[in-house]
Amino acid sequence: MPRVVPAVIRALDILELFLDRPQLSAREVAERLDLPRTTVHELLVTLVARSYLISVPGQPVRYRLGMPLFQLGAAFAGRLDLVREAQGVARDVAAACDEAVHVAVLDGADVIYLVKVDSTHPVRMVSGVGLRLPAHCTAVGKILLSGLDRDGLDAVLGKGVLPGMTPESITDPDRLREHLEGVRADGVAFDNGESDGAMRCVAAAVRDHSGATVAAMSISAPIIRWTPQAHAEWPGLVREGAATLSARMGYVTQP
Repeated sequence: MPRVVPAVIRALDILELFLDRPQLSAREVAERLDLPRTTVHELLVTLVARSYLISVPGQPVRYRLGMPLFQLGAAFAGRLDLVREAQGVARDVAAACDEAVHVAVLDGADVIYLVKVDSTHPVRMVSGVGLRLPAHCTAVGKILLSGLDRDGLDAVLGKGVLPGMTPESITDPDRLREHLEGVRADGVAFDNGESDGAMRCVAAAVRDHSGATVAAMSISAPIIRWTPQAHAEWPGLVREGAATLSARMGYVTQP
């Protein structure tokens, strides 16, 4: 197995310290990594020479991240393809539960499905890539709506009665806002026959490098296969899938 270079590992350890601190001193770096100050000094000098770190103006013994790291991050983000990454993760989730898995994004008051991986069962969900549905009637839509701030949500919902797709659809905006508070707290959303009376869904958020909710992933199944065991297991499975896709989109879980 190829040997890792200790100095490179230490340099990367230093840069990663700045993920949760905008500025650090040489002493703080040494204490956090439990390294000799002379070693830290040499590494900092090297990182500053390449502009990966810069001295804080007026505080030369304190450092912050430099522009090359932004350029690298922007290059990484620019090469990310949500659909391509989502297809691979959705296939893995679908293989684990043998049910339909979708990835969708918000477009105004609707969701648009970007990815679908079907189950192998003869009875399956009728849907497809490009399908547009009212967000408030779907599990993926509820997740995406729950990621909006108050003004954004108000702009989407308006003040009038929301259109329903089944008798179970939530059509009262105030009731929906209350429902979305629970979605935010739980981290998952359910569609209990609100878009199709014969189907059930559970969804979780997909986040990008900034932590913003950019998509949602769901598992959907006919009510005949939505057993108590499935209801207990699939929320965790879709959380894991959404977390995997989020990591591929550059999201770093906060400690």
